[in-house]
Amino acid sequence: MSHDDKLQRAVLAELRWEPSITAAHIGVEASHGTVTLSGHVDSYGQKHAAELAAGRVKGVKAIAEEIEVRLPSSGIRDDADIAAAAINRLAWDSTTPKNAVTVTVEDGWMTLTGEVDRQYQKDAAAVEVRHLMGVTGVSNQITVKPHADTKHLQDEIHNALHRSVFAKPENIHVSAKGGEITLTGTVDSWLDRQKAQWTAWATPGTTAVENDLVVE
Repeated sequence: MSHDDKLQRAVLAELRWEPSITAAHIGVEASHGTVTLSGHVDSYGQKHAAELAAGRVKGVKAIAEEIEVRLPSSGIRDDADIAAAAINRLAWDSTTPKNAVTVTVEDGWMTLTGEVDRQYQKDAAAVEVRHLMGVTGVSNQITVKPHADTKHLQDEIHNALHRSVFAKPENIHVSAKGGEITLTGTVDSWLDRQKAQWTAWATPGTTAVENDLVVE
């Protein structure tokens, strides 16, 4: 059995194992470490969970996520109802600053705009609305306010990476230009690549992250 076949089977097994996903209609192809997910699921939450599940599999270097969201008839909601539900959910979320996020919905696709102080607040807003009934996709266009002092940002991210569980944090290189961060170097897995990006975004003062890490 070829390496691609083994990787395909491993990803399929992980998708079937993940309890939040109905994997019967998800297809998987693998080529030199790049996994393509296709097919369809019943909700946007499942689509997102499928990508994360595939990324956990050893040997995955990149993911092309082409899954379609096909809402069952019981899950279809009017755009205005979806927007109202999202606004209500965000109002109850203590992480998201009050009235900081604007919600628009078109054909079930939700766009979030506005401005927050930290990346975790931006991420939290998307998490809150991802599993709402009727949502077919989320574009998170919320911006993070720039900080006045970013002098030590590069060192702070570098130290945070070394505190994390990376097998070889010394292979990750960080450069900063104001609040704009670029990550270069190598990591062992797709998940490590994502973790490095999340770590950079979590550092106060980061306004953009260019993730050029290569999975070996």
